[in-house]
Amino acid sequence: MASHPVTVGFDLDMTLIDSRPGIKAAYEALSARTGIFVDAELAITRLGPPLEQELAHWFPDERIEEIGELYRELYPEYAIAPTLAMPGAREAVEAVRRAGGRAIVVTAKHEPNAKLHLSHLGIEADAVIGWLWAEAKAEALREYEATVYVGDHTGDVRGARTANALSVAVPTGPCGAEELREAGADVVLDDLTAFPAWLESHTAG
Repeated sequence: MASHPVTVGFDLDMTLIDSRPGIKAAYEALSARTGIFVDAELAITRLGPPLEQELAHWFPDERIEEIGELYRELYPEYAIAPTLAMPGAREAVEAVRRAGGRAIVVTAKHEPNAKLHLSHLGIEADAVIGWLWAEAKAEALREYEATVYVGDHTGDVRGARTANALSVAVPTGPCGAEELREAGADVVLDDLTAFPAWLESHTAG
């Protein structure tokens, strides 16, 4: 791969995008379709881990695969339009480009749906890699030679550390600043609006 000054990986849900309104709508549609109650308000407080972990709270094990497929089918119709960009998300990605680097998105989300979110919100990533959670995110971070990974969950911190990348964390999801620090985050920013200034300082040495 070509050499770039810096490759920065970003998590998606609650890092670049506030997907809570969309995911809530998708879970409500799933409940209506299956006739099985899912507490959507509770589910959106636990975003980060793979879908199957959440579905296991509501559906029997033997139906998880089937229900997961149904959820992903419903998702584009219900979840894309209500989802918002997190404050500073576009600017954070643009800051990487301005530094001459690459911005990639590494997420546990179904990759086609992740791409739909980014396209809808006008966030342009150099690559989008889905289906990876926690330590498994290191696979993509290593492949793309990412030296920084930005996320909101302790699982993102573990992924960064497994890849020997700098863990930059934002407490904009289910994990607070102290929890992220305790998990081993190298840097904790209030939110992504602080990222361009941090990146400028980081790349300056």
